[in-house]
Amino acid sequence: MIIATTPEVPEGKVVKTLGVVTGEAIIGAHIFRDFFAGITNIIGGRAGGYEKALREARDIALQEMQLEAQARGADAVVGVDLDYETLGVENGMLMVTASGTAVKLSA
Repeated sequence: MIIATTPEVPEGKVVKTLGVVTGEAIIGAHIFRDFFAGITNIIGGRAGGYEKALREARDIALQEMQLEAQARGADAVVGVDLDYETLGVENGMLMVTASGTAVKLSA
């Protein structure tokens, strides 16, 4: 399935819109990852644990969105938008939401 941030794709003309599809992922940040990320922030560098958690959450959200699009009979999802949020400073939950428009393409 084609997933694109653009409203159109070169693989075919949009012939039918099937509606908005979404996927969400919420991942808790582990206490050790928080600890080591804090050290990394103090001495400089990248917080690899957080980067990995965000990447995993993004992949899950996109996969859920794609599954919803497939269930509707879509060939592609266009206009995809990814949103990242932190849910509560104390509990360290990370949320990623993917949304887009499921479409049928011409052959």
